[in-house]
Amino acid sequence: MNRDEMIARVKAEMPERRWTHTVGVMETSVILAERFGADPVKAEQAAILHDVAKYWATSRMEAIIREEGLPAELLAFDKELWHAPVGAFVAERDYGVTDPEIIDAIRYHTSGREGMTLMDKIVCLADYMEPGRDFPAVQSIRELAEHSVERALVAGFDSTITYLLQQGKRIYPLTFAARNDLLLTIREAGL
Repeated sequence: MNRDEMIARVKAEMPERRWTHTVGVMETSVILAERFGADPVKAEQAAILHDVAKYWATSRMEAIIREEGLPAELLAFDKELWHAPVGAFVAERDYGVTDPEIIDAIRYHTSGREGMTLMDKIVCLADYMEPGRDFPAVQSIRELAEHSVERALVAGFDSTITYLLQQGKRIYPLTFAARNDLLLTIREAGL
């Protein structure tokens, strides 16, 4: 499937407001990929598909999680997490994406994970800081992203964790693992 066909199909899966967000993530992913030495074509493709399942019915996502052997523990956490692993599955099944780097960047763009690849970091960070995002920490995240994808991501995870704590929501363990691993990376690399 070529880029234009993929864009048309994904755009049809979401409201215009979410498509505008997706375009922002696409553009930001390319900028970050070029800044930090990742493949901008792969970053853009992962960004195009990152929210492909975001507006699917909860029951549809739940069925895929259960029937396709995705981590069942997801079901115990906020459904806002579900679209990422479901989207990774859909990218492969329905869009023919076979590159594990792209699939994983889609899968972990909401939660992060321990041992995030550069592509994982770029798509996750782009999702946090695309130009349409407006939340208290976003400008700080953008400033950190000028020099360090890791420091910017830690700030993004801190913002998410703080928000979830304030809302009294459960926090997915991969998010803690991702944050802790990034802090270790920053310390070991002297970033």
